[in-house]
Amino acid sequence: MHDTLIAYINNALGKTLSEKDEHLLESVFKPKKLRKHQYMLQEGEVCRFAGFIVRGACKQYTVDKSGKENIIGLFIEHWWVGDRESFMTGTPSPYNIEAVEDVEVLLAGREDFLNTLSRQPFINEMMNVLTEKHSFHLIKRVHAAHTLTAEERYHDLHKKYPEFFQRFPQHIIASYLGMTKETLSRIRAGSGKK
Repeated sequence: MHDTLIAYINNALGKTLSEKDEHLLESVFKPKKLRKHQYMLQEGEVCRFAGFIVRGACKQYTVDKSGKENIIGLFIEHWWVGDRESFMTGTPSPYNIEAVEDVEVLLAGREDFLNTLSRQPFINEMMNVLTEKHSFHLIKRVHAAHTLTAEERYHDLHKKYPEFFQRFPQHIIASYLGMTKETLSRIRAGSGKK
């Protein structure tokens, strides 16, 4: 499992980690398996891990007063998962993170991350790369939500992440796109006729 994380970091940084750095990652990131529908994090808990998905898929969501799930994030292999704000500040998370499939994940505990990993130059470099990518993604997502039609948001997501449509049920995709599942069904039906 650690080979996947090491390859990911090597690729993100455009260089090969030293053996010492690889051993450090192996000592800090612990493998964990989650069954489908098992929670990785529940609303009100403090996020005590930084997670890297090796296999499987998760969703991040809130639940409104009517009991409706509002999907905030979708995560698949080679993606980081967690609530970064809660993790860094030690404050309770407003989010739930749940396995949509059986998941294999590598978890670094908060104390290990802050006291050991965060002192390593390669981790700081990687965090800068990830923060930049996340910022760009977030800006594009907000822009799409405010300026694109439902059909354009669907096509944009399908172009960027076609695997989402095989991995996540339609109601989850619809919520992530900010539309009803009926609207998503209509868009998909219309796309099939083109």
